[in-house]
Amino acid sequence: MRISLKEAGTLLQEAQNIVITAHVNPDGDAIGSSLGVMHYLRDLGKQVRVVIDDDIPRNFAFLNACDIIEKPTVAETGEKEPIDLLLILDTSIDRIGDVMEAFLPTRILNIDHHVTNALACPAVYLDADSAATAEIIYQLLQEMDAKITKDIAMAVYTGLATDTGFFRFPNTTPFTMRAAADLLERGAEPGIISEAVEAKPFVRVISMAKALEGAELLFGGKLAGIFLDRAAAESLDSTEGLIDSLRVIEGTDVSVLLKWKEDGVFRISMRSKKTNVSKVAAAFSGGGHERAAGCTLKMNFIEAKRTILEALEKAMET
Repeated sequence: MRISLKEAGTLLQEAQNIVITAHVNPDGDAIGSSLGVMHYLRDLGKQVRVVIDDDIPRNFAFLNACDIIEKPTVAETGEKEPIDLLLILDTSIDRIGDVMEAFLPTRILNIDHHVTNALACPAVYLDADSAATAEIIYQLLQEMDAKITKDIAMAVYTGLATDTGFFRFPNTTPFTMRAAADLLERGAEPGIISEAVEAKPFVRVISMAKALEGAELLFGGKLAGIFLDRAAAESLDSTEGLIDSLRVIEGTDVSVLLKWKEDGVFRISMRSKKTNVSKVAAAFSGGGHERAAGCTLKMNFIEAKRTILEALEKAMET
């Protein structure tokens, strides 16, 4: 059921023992939004943890308390830990991994800005017009008359900046910029944030160059893709930033990165300038935005590459 922002704030105020989670393969918006809410709720004296079922990119280590983000622990007995509230941010409930296997919440609150959200939780606040979930969190903090400390400002600004391509993407609005300005006044340091998020070890730069050598231009140059089977994926230090390198190729509409995750499982990341890639992602139980989306394909490499290319070609034609 969809609820108002005020009702979402009430649920947070009423709960004492809270777990915050976000999607697997967390990005700056997921991490920044989670830590921003955690800092505020802890300042209120509540018992709050951030639990995400994936590794946290080390680029976000500059955020206070990033090092205490946990992974879910599923008991062998199947017994779940009771909590007052599970707060799911930046995704729908089907993309949080094993978190639901570890906790037994009295209530579940979902806050998101993805139009592909399945609206499957009992309480959902969804604003697909917001540039980032962090933008919603900023509004929520205002609704709750929160004191925004430097830790909160740093975290929420990180979410805003990363999901808007540091305010370059079309989802950036005048409200986004006003929110960012307010967060700057409350202690966010854009220089520290951008340098940390964009920093890459030398070996990663070399890995990116190696991967880009294998990039393909397809469909008359309308699509640029990198397709990594197990051997290629394991040879790279990281694929972070690859999709954005493809996005700037002149004349392309869609950029796609297909990456081996484990045997029979491939992660897909998509970016576009015109095509609605969220519909492609949704067709494979993924999610995202019109211009940035992702999904997971459970099949072999050849099938996965063929499947995603066929879907993207059809979407571009549409």
